[in-house]
Amino acid sequence: MRVVIGAGNLEFAMQNNPGWIYTQEHELNLLQDKDWANRFTHNSLEMILAEHVWEHLSYDEGVAAARICRPYLKENGRIRCAVPDGYFPDPAYQRGVQVGGPGPQDHPAASHKMVHNYQSIKNMFEEAGYQVDLLEYCDEEGEFHYHPWNASDGLIYRSKRFDHRNRAGDLGFVSLIVDAWKGSLYCD
Repeated sequence: MRVVIGAGNLEFAMQNNPGWIYTQEHELNLLQDKDWANRFTHNSLEMILAEHVWEHLSYDEGVAAARICRPYLKENGRIRCAVPDGYFPDPAYQRGVQVGGPGPQDHPAASHKMVHNYQSIKNMFEEAGYQVDLLEYCDEEGEFHYHPWNASDGLIYRSKRFDHRNRAGDLGFVSLIVDAWKGSLYCD
């Protein structure tokens, strides 16, 4: 089984990741183990996809959410997580994703609690017991790094390859994307 957390627009989610289970926060809250236990059994999920969800959690909530997800993943299952990138060197982008967000309360970024960089997201998932692969991210100098990843394992729209704002070699919008693996090196 494969699950999309915070699927947003259902038609769009189904187009990007056909055949997955699509959820919204009101039906599957990352911080509520009872929500997970009501829907899934331990070791039943191959993949969890969270595109622009984890930034709505504080660092400690992010660790807690990753720990809650962990028992439901199969051995070598993973979370593919994409969040706004705190090192992307575009001032307009940073204003748009800042903690508390710009504009009115109904703006999607209004509930942002964290703008991650590659170190903070890696540390957060490692603290929760995962092995982490960095797929797309900017470093401290704003240089973009890309490591090939398979979209059939969870398509992230807001990525170098798929976002319509990234054309002709120019990056208009990026995400910090990681795969966090539940591996046998760590114990539950």
